[in-house]
Amino acid sequence: MFEGIGLISLAIWVPIVAGLLILATGGDKNADGQRTLALVGAVLGFLVTVPLWTGFDKTTSAMQFTELAEWVPLFNIHYRLGVDGISMPFILLNSFTTILVVLAGWEVIKDKVAQYMAAFLIQSGLINGVFGALDGVLFYVFFEAMLIPLYLIIGIWGGPNRVYAAIKFFLYTLLGSLLMLVALLYLFFQSGGSFEILAWHKVPLAMTAQILLFVAFFFAFAVKVPMWPVHTWLPDAHVEAPTGGSVVLAAITLKVGAYGFLRFILPIVPDAAHELTWLVVTLSLIAVVYIGLVALVQSDMKKLIAYSSIAHMGFVTLGFFLFNPLGIEGGLIQMISHGFISAAMFLCVGVMYDRVHSRQIADYGGVANTMPRFAAFFMLFAMANAGLPATSGFVGEFMVILGAVQVNFWWAFLAATTLIFGAAYTLWMYKRVVFGPIANQHVAELGDINSREFLVLGLLALCVLGMGLYPLPFTEVMHASVNNLLEHVAHSKLAY
Repeated sequence: MFEGIGLISLAIWVPIVAGLLILATGGDKNADGQRTLALVGAVLGFLVTVPLWTGFDKTTSAMQFTELAEWVPLFNIHYRLGVDGISMPFILLNSFTTILVVLAGWEVIKDKVAQYMAAFLIQSGLINGVFGALDGVLFYVFFEAMLIPLYLIIGIWGGPNRVYAAIKFFLYTLLGSLLMLVALLYLFFQSGGSFEILAWHKVPLAMTAQILLFVAFFFAFAVKVPMWPVHTWLPDAHVEAPTGGSVVLAAITLKVGAYGFLRFILPIVPDAAHELTWLVVTLSLIAVVYIGLVALVQSDMKKLIAYSSIAHMGFVTLGFFLFNPLGIEGGLIQMISHGFISAAMFLCVGVMYDRVHSRQIADYGGVANTMPRFAAFFMLFAMANAGLPATSGFVGEFMVILGAVQVNFWWAFLAATTLIFGAAYTLWMYKRVVFGPIANQHVAELGDINSREFLVLGLLALCVLGMGLYPLPFTEVMHASVNNLLEHVAHSKLAY
């Protein structure tokens, strides 16, 4: 049995097939051809996702572009795909980011070019599978499989401590996922033998069962976000990962964890979510305030941006557990915006690292004198990271703060401190790196960004400004799905 036209399948399998074709081209003697093939695969992978946006019906909360095929009939496991207003934007964000990652590694990666490019393309397809899966086992397979390419990217092309960082990343995320597997099996039996995620939304569960399921899902997704205190793998992974790995990790992989909250925790165990709101809000506010202070004392640019990511994702989880449209839509907008801004910030650090081979803030100073075009781009992204109005960084944070005010003024007050801390650590870093007299011979010899780097940063600049000035196209696709989710969560599912 099969239905639909297969757009989501194309979004999953076009980049994966392109990645496998690149692997089949052999060694580094054909590196230019491999890069070109990777770019073609990434562009095609993005183009097949565009109809998901242009053909999307904003008036309904139902799953769209659905596909259904038998997979393991014996256990009632299906290849079931579909998107709604919550998942669809992230498939486009992921496919768009893949193009940027391929371009960013064009000249920098000289060893094992085929394997490097193929890893990103295969991972892109697997992540699209996570956002498109409507079957519990299919989701779990994609959720776990997407770790493997990133593990290899960090472990092979990373820095001096890459093996330690890769193993730490893998163990943290794998251990969290094992609890989720137990939860999926429990829901399979409770639902009468179905792995359909949407069917699980209707299963009546007692409070004890809901809380246990909440804990299982929470561990799996909180590690991916990552929430405090299970965040320690992220700075290590970022520091050791190559620039492309950091971009995908920050822009996309973290979003998978936050997406799990909306697809599993809120609709499947709504009563437990209400009961344990205090826990999630507390951890989110610690991430916003405490991690913001931790970012202030970093001397490594990548580490600073990594901690900044944890603080910004704290906003996302806070927004989701406000249980109002402003909070959830603000969290979703923050996820998309953070995808653009964190990708841009890591690419900016990568541009400097490729020239000076240092990420230490103290090794720079006066970069604006030798790289004026780069300094202008970096300024825009730094301001967006600090939440400047008219950039995408402001929109989501402002919506979450407004949503928090409706629930608890002090939550909103603490959340709003991120605008102060974010400006402090971002602009402090920018000032020391970019402004002032030329600090050393390395900076004096820097050349400004080339046309490839200009294209990558320019595309992200358009996204950051476009979303900041006109966020409506992003919010309107979410309205129906978010309202439906809130309506569902408001109705108790307790069974006594």
